[in-house]
Parts: sequence; structure tokens; C-alpha cells
Amino acid sequence: MSSPETKQFEEFLDGVTGRFAQVAQAGQGLDMMREIAEGLHRAGAEPEGVTYAEVDVNGIPALWAIPEGASSEHAIVWFHFGGSVVTSMYTDRKAAGHVAKAAGVRALVVNFRLAPENKHPAQINDAVTAFEWLLAQGYAPEKIGSVGHSIGGNLAINLPLTLRDKGRPLPGAVVSISPWIDQTMSHPDYADKGGVTDHILNPGIAEFFRESWIGGTGVSPSDPQINLMRADLTGLPPTSLHWGTHEVLNGECIWFAGRLDKEGIEFQSCPLEGAQHSFVIAAGKVPEVDAEIQIMGRWLHDKLGVK
Repeated sequence: MSSPETKQFEEFLDGVTGRFAQVAQAGQGLDMMREIAEGLHRAGAEPEGVTYAEVDVNGIPALWAIPEGASSEHAIVWFHFGGSVVTSMYTDRKAAGHVAKAAGVRALVVNFRLAPENKHPAQINDAVTAFEWLLAQGYAPEKIGSVGHSIGGNLAINLPLTLRDKGRPLPGAVVSISPWIDQTMSHPDYADKGGVTDHILNPGIAEFFRESWIGGTGVSPSDPQINLMRADLTGLPPTSLHWGTHEVLNGECIWFAGRLDKEGIEFQSCPLEGAQHSFVIAAGKVPEVDAEIQIMGRWLHDKLGVK
């Protein structure tokens, strides 16, 4: 990524992380962090021809992103970023709208419960609830895509694995963007890229998110419930894996692409050169991101059988 818009995106992220650091130093707490994180939506632009509607998904707030002319038979269920601790369906609204438009389907953006108030497995439970709500609305499972980024990228993959273990129908395809794969945080990229080439994630933030998510639950960072490097991938639907080469998760995404290949999962591996963690939030403002979104859209369009 080398466009001027890429540099502007990095500067925007620097401003946000700088404010996070100020909050931490001042001891202002999680509420202020969440307020700052909500402003991350400003990295992207509104997708043209997309409308929104808030819905209640069996007690979970959610937001439909509805592109003009979208298929009424296909949908994606979308999981936002934020380490399970910050951001919401509103932060991801624009990004989800752009991907949904590229795929020609609706996107249901799930406002899953946040940690530390709601620790694991609240987030995956909410993901399952949202998927099953879509089934109850008449969507066939094979016509639903599971999509997310960062912690949401983990959930996008974890959802079909959890459904498989419950003996329930699976979504037809997965798009996982900048997924948090390995919670042991053992790859050297955490140290090499955090605060260096990655303008939003660093080891300290990742450790805070991890403790908020699973601390005190008895679930270890290497537990296959959350750690996708150790999970049984049997039956995983066709998966499109996207990440930025400048992010701290670059190394573990490479590791996971190797796992998908070794396990014989149908997949495509799409590292975006020079891109940031959760680059998808810059949809509509960074040309390289928009080109990558078209790749995601084609994958979903083809694998879900959109006409």
C-alpha cells in the first residue's frame, strides 16, 4: 500500500492510539477508551446506495446494512473488531456496508456483548444466536456468510466450528480479516511490528484485550475454544483470509494460512502489502482497501451462490 490515502489512514490511527495512551496515563478508564474507539468509524466513507436498519436479534442489538438491489435470499453475519472490549456495530457500519455491496447481499452487523463485563464465551454465544436468528428469518445456512475482523475475524471462523460441534447447519463461506488467531501471542511480529509498522495494535493493548476477554475464566490462551492454531478445523467452510503485512498479527495469519492448506480446507490467502490491522475500516477512503474489498465480495458472491 503506497497511496497518499494510506499515509493519511496511518496518521489517523496514530491520533487514536495517542488518545488511548493519554487516557491510560490519566487513569480515565474503560468508558473513555470506548468513547474514543467509537470514533474509528471516521476512517471510512459511507457506501453509496446502502441503507441501515436496527433490529433486535433475540435480545442482541444488530444493524442491517442493506445495499440497493441486494439479494433477498443471501446475507452475511458480521462481527466487529475491538478485542472484545471496545467498538460496536456502529463502528463497523460503513465497512460492513461496503463489503455487503461488493457481494450483493445484506449484512447483519452483530453488537455482541463486550468484555470484561461479559467474558468468553459470551461473544461466540451471541454469534451463534445471530446466525440461528437468520435461519429463523428464512435464510438457508449455505446462503449465509460469516465475516469479521480482528476479534470478529476469530468469531467468523469460530462460528462454523462451534455450530459443527453442536451438530447444527454451517454457513456457506467465511471471510476473516486481520483475525486474532493465536492468543499465546508468541509470534515475533508482536515485538517487531507493534508500535513500529502497526499503528493501532501493540503487545500491551493485545494483552489488555486478552485479559479482559478470558482472564479469570479458566480458559488459557492456548485453549482450542479460542486459539484457532489449535482448533479442529474439520468441516470449515470455504475461507477467504485477509490481513495487512504491517500488522502484529501478520505472522500468525501466515501460520494459519499454512494450517488451512495442510488441513485441506478450501481457502484463499490474501495478504495486503503495507496494510494496517483491521484495514477494512478505511473502506471508501483508501483505494487499496477498496480493491481488497472487491476480492472479498467476489468470494462471498461465488461461494454463497448469489445470482
